[in-house]
Amino acid sequence: MSNTNNNPKKVKRRGAPTGNGYTDNWLPVRGIQSGFIITSNGDKVTGVKVNPRNIFILDSQTQDNILISLKNFYNMIEFEFWLIVADRPVDISVYMSQLQLLYNEVQSPAIRKVILQDIDKGNTFINNDIVDTEYYFLFKEKDVDLLQKRVRMMINGLSSCGLVASQVNNDDLRILLDNFLNGGKSFNFGTVIS
Repeated sequence: MSNTNNNPKKVKRRGAPTGNGYTDNWLPVRGIQSGFIITSNGDKVTGVKVNPRNIFILDSQTQDNILISLKNFYNMIEFEFWLIVADRPVDISVYMSQLQLLYNEVQSPAIRKVILQDIDKGNTFINNDIVDTEYYFLFKEKDVDLLQKRVRMMINGLSSCGLVASQVNNDDLRILLDNFLNGGKSFNFGTVIS
């Protein structure tokens, strides 16, 4: 079967635009500031980071109470949100520096041996890209006051479930974008212009 159309349509291919290498050239992100992702249409994205808690080491009654509280908490949320699980590289550089200082100060060979073992364990963490898992609730809105009200409601609601939460900061938001856009790797040229 032949094409009888003498004027075939030219198809333009869409891809990631070329430019200076920043993700926000094609993503609707204008920047990150004061704990908000600011989008090109005026929406602001913020949320809360929840500290992980292993409830499975608790007795069954406490587990049930936490799960019931979480169910009630989810049912009271009346706005769209994203629940995101992300990995963040473990940063133990301060701890490693402290161990090195302690190792240099201590004279006892037995204590130096224990400190050296801890330094070796720390290097294992660093060399094997060990990550912490973090949990986020994110939501968007144009009104900053409404967003702050939602953040407070989320923190209080999660607290009533026995979980510790805090508002996301700029670093958290950059890590989230890196996780989803760069496969969890940070690059010197940046994901989003600050």
